[in-house]
Amino acid sequence: MPCKLVAPSMEWKDAYLDFYREWKHSGETMVPWVIEKDPKDFEEMIQYLENHAEGLHLPEGFVPDSTYWFVNPSDNIVGAVNIRHDLTEALRNGGGHIGYGIRPTERRKGYATELLRQSVQKACEIGIKQVLVVCDETNLGSMKTILNNGGIIDHDFIEEDGNVVKRFWIAT
Repeated sequence: MPCKLVAPSMEWKDAYLDFYREWKHSGETMVPWVIEKDPKDFEEMIQYLENHAEGLHLPEGFVPDSTYWFVNPSDNIVGAVNIRHDLTEALRNGGGHIGYGIRPTERRKGYATELLRQSVQKACEIGIKQVLVVCDETNLGSMKTILNNGGIIDHDFIEEDGNVVKRFWIAT
């Protein structure tokens, strides 16, 4: 049984808490941004994610976004993805439609390529014809993942601090 994207639900509470704790203890930046949300009140977090997918109670400047967890055959959550349904100026420059991450102990096992492949399919189901996926110029693993999924390079975006964001389009 291959890995699959699942919608966040109470069914995955223990697996998600394990995923969250590992990432939190690693001290690394949590990607995508949505996994930074403290899952202490797990039901509230699930409702928050469902509201965002429906475009309800969004903070100013946010667009609807769908979050999925990437589960391996052992029912461990090995990654997460956040799919933005539309692009703001900031997302067009440095965020893209799809933000994804693989938990630290599960990297370099091919999960990211499959996670992005399935995420592009989900974006198509949402109605997005072309997805923008970005990564920092220094993130060679993510750049390889994007290219492996048919990413076509667009112009770079240079952030105020000089960081170069590589921008790629993938047809759905």
